[in-house]
Amino acid sequence: MACRAVGLAFLFLFALAGTAHAQQFNSDSWIAKDHGTATVIVTAGQRTTMMMTTLSLIPRWEFTVAAYVFNKDADRLTSEGHSTSAYAKYMFWQNEAKTGGGAVKAGVGVNPSYSLEGVTYKEGAQTFWMNAPITLPFFDNRLSWDIMPGGSATLSYPRDGDVAWAFTYSSRLAWYPVSPKLALVGEVFGAAGEATVSPDFRAGIRWEPDVYTNIALTYGRKFDGGEGAGFEAGIMLFSPPFFCFGTCKK
Repeated sequence: MACRAVGLAFLFLFALAGTAHAQQFNSDSWIAKDHGTATVIVTAGQRTTMMMTTLSLIPRWEFTVAAYVFNKDADRLTSEGHSTSAYAKYMFWQNEAKTGGGAVKAGVGVNPSYSLEGVTYKEGAQTFWMNAPITLPFFDNRLSWDIMPGGSATLSYPRDGDVAWAFTYSSRLAWYPVSPKLALVGEVFGAAGEATVSPDFRAGIRWEPDVYTNIALTYGRKFDGGEGAGFEAGIMLFSPPFFCFGTCKK
């Protein structure tokens, strides 16, 4: 129990101190947006509607809050639950070309795509997690590979006083065949341990028409044929640097 308590304290400290510019993708890249930038992400899909806000208040840091509404049946006017999450991200390394690097993220509350099997919405709010997105560019930046290993701890699961630990994994490939503004994207993710997530895949198109806009259309499903995220559409909007702790670089 003492070892688990130390581990939970470690995760909690990082949670207070990582964001997913992943849109509806589960995987994230190394990037922390420019100091002073605000990011708004809205995703609507067959299973989940999401709104996420990120503030880059400190150089190399991002702070994020997100809200999710679940709808698993055919009635679009009803919802089966909701959840929230909050997390932080620190970019600790970036290559000279700014096409790859590494970061560390941590927070509380799970993304619906990563909901641990058997964990309810209430228990998901008691999940503390940490991961490390690493991005590697290939073939003159036509291919970008995101790798994101991590771990989570869910309190009071399956009963009060228990903690369920899990190793989480996620990997995403983005291929830019003709233009740096249009990518074909595919990813796989899951979790193993006391709490599990059977492997999912997601694939789609990501369009980046300018430095302020990112649009994606995706389809997700479990490898075993089970229900996944289904079809989703999302938009990510970035502001110019306007609010900083310190002086914003113009």
